[in-house]
Amino acid sequence: MDTRNPGRTMLDIPSRVRVHVETPLAAQNDMGVCDAIEQYAPVGKPVVMNAPHLPKVAGIDSTVPSPAHTVAPTSAPAGSSPAGPGAALQDRLAGWVSDLTTLHELTERLARTAALDDALQELLHAGAALVGARRGLVVMEPGDGLGPDTTIGLGLGRADLGHIETVPRSSMSYGKILDGLPGGEGEITQPDLLSEDGLDPRHREVAARLGYAASYALPLSTEAAGRLGAAVWLYDEPAEPVERQRHLVGLYLHYATEHLARLVELERARACVTTMSEELLPPRLPRVSGVQLAARHRTGPRGGGDWYDALALPDAALGLAVGSVTGSGPSAVAAMGRLRASLRAYAVMEGEDPVAVLSDLELLLRLTEPARSATALFAYCEPALRKLTLAGAGHSPPLVIGPRRTEFVETSLSAPLGMLACWEAPSVELTAGPGETVLLYTDGLLHRTGDPMDRAFARLHAAAASVPRALRDDPGAIADHVLRGVLPDGLDEADSEEDVVLLAARFE
Repeated sequence: MDTRNPGRTMLDIPSRVRVHVETPLAAQNDMGVCDAIEQYAPVGKPVVMNAPHLPKVAGIDSTVPSPAHTVAPTSAPAGSSPAGPGAALQDRLAGWVSDLTTLHELTERLARTAALDDALQELLHAGAALVGARRGLVVMEPGDGLGPDTTIGLGLGRADLGHIETVPRSSMSYGKILDGLPGGEGEITQPDLLSEDGLDPRHREVAARLGYAASYALPLSTEAAGRLGAAVWLYDEPAEPVERQRHLVGLYLHYATEHLARLVELERARACVTTMSEELLPPRLPRVSGVQLAARHRTGPRGGGDWYDALALPDAALGLAVGSVTGSGPSAVAAMGRLRASLRAYAVMEGEDPVAVLSDLELLLRLTEPARSATALFAYCEPALRKLTLAGAGHSPPLVIGPRRTEFVETSLSAPLGMLACWEAPSVELTAGPGETVLLYTDGLLHRTGDPMDRAFARLHAAAASVPRALRDDPGAIADHVLRGVLPDGLDEADSEEDVVLLAARFE
């Protein structure tokens, strides 16, 4: 109220928030989150409104405002006249802008997720804050049957999810949504599960065991992608979200489901490329007397051209090879498959001469794929003699790991395949001692460290030298130890454009 003019009502609304007061509520129902935020939200940092906020719920950062509901009017001083309609309208607008700010913050946080599991966790946290729940789960089960199928919980451990899965699916709200059962067309509210008539006895038992008394479920679906899954939030006491909470979580899920649909397609593409890469590699390693073999392969999200091979040759010999094709994606994977198949043919015909094998491979690469280059290393192995004859084309040197030495093999420097008009480099011979392991690897192992090459080689050498004595009889354990040492803290699984290949041969 303007004290200078008692008959005039003033609205204390920041000048940066400009709205048409006649239409905000109608517009709120007719436009999407992004459109509403763009038209009505403050520019730059949001202005702090006087709407109350709920306390931190379900792990949501306290910097993200919780959804505001009806704003309680401030008490009028004694003897003053009741607040006019302007004060109520001001509080209403303040609560509405606070809701838009909340949605803006939550959708921004969701948009920063690049992996499906991270996005599902963010959806659960945000939804829990919007509907006032503490726990929940999301079940991803795309209707086209192409996956990926997954279940992620909030405040629920693996054992808790296992208990929930023992409940008949048709009696669970997410089961009704995913299977298209009657009542599963939209939101499903169960405000008091334990007193609900007709509740499945197993469901009642699990709810009592896990300590939830109410649930609120929503489908995750889009017009383009169809049904993707269902989200369920669980309340510790009988409760249900009010109309405003339902409206806010509905707006949020509309955007979130579109984001999930894009991540699902990305996940499928990555899985397809990974499957292609794995199928083009040896399904199993040969068993040859006198030597034990093990291989490890990590594929980047886009798929790369790193490969390995091991094939039995005449006269009880063995051919070992690792290589890398430039580029990434399906084209690099396909080129890797062609190169590996060609090398196998040349190895069978003239494997005892590794230089001839790589020379033929270089000629083929120049004639069939002139715009592509590759590195490769081929070893002709005679297990009975523990002897290897090696030739490399621009590839990193093998590493010998034994009880008395850990050292790189001195190979001749040479250019990668496809870089010179005619490739040829001398081969080198290596005799391994009893119990020694020869480790072949690709450059991706070094590049994923993020270190300069000299430091990456030093890290590889240190990891190989630190293999415990108890593991040295198992080439697979040696390869795993080297991976953990060179790429600690999950770097071997992290998203990277670099593939990683290790091929270990332990001589008896």
